[in-house]
Amino acid sequence: GFSFDFILINAGGYTHTSVAISDAIAAVKTPCIEIHISQPSARETYRHTSLISGNCKSSISGFGLDSYRLGLASLNS
Repeated sequence: GFSFDFILINAGGYTHTSVAISDAIAAVKTPCIEIHISQPSARETYRHTSLISGNCKSSISGFGLDSYRLGLASLNS
């Protein structure tokens, strides 16, 4: 087996369409941080709903590539 302390996930367009990814996140005990480079709520209406956020510890979006850095930093707070 293997284990990880956390998962940073940018599911891209699958954020809004994939029940399978949402179920996979729910199935693991590892905390997941949802990451988006852009701000989904400022984009097309169908992007306003995330199927994975309910299974993630938190969500960070809209900071460009810094969203990944902020995701890592949030784990130390």
